[in-house]
Amino acid sequence: MTVTINGEPREIPDNLTVAGLLVHLGMSEERVAIERNLDILPRARWRETRVQSNDTFEIVQFVGGG
Repeated sequence: MTVTINGEPREIPDNLTVAGLLVHLGMSEERVAIERNLDILPRARWRETRVQSNDTFEIVQFVGGG
């Protein structure tokens, strides 16, 4: 299926949850914020929320340092 991630169309496997999407992208859940279809998606819902075709995600990864 096709979704948009940070402005780029991407082909991903069907039946992923948002948590599974992060695994597919090789991203850690620990330092990430996710917006799905213009709404912030609470971390508590990542494992239950299914990714749908044509969803749009903005995924921000926080980086520590000085």
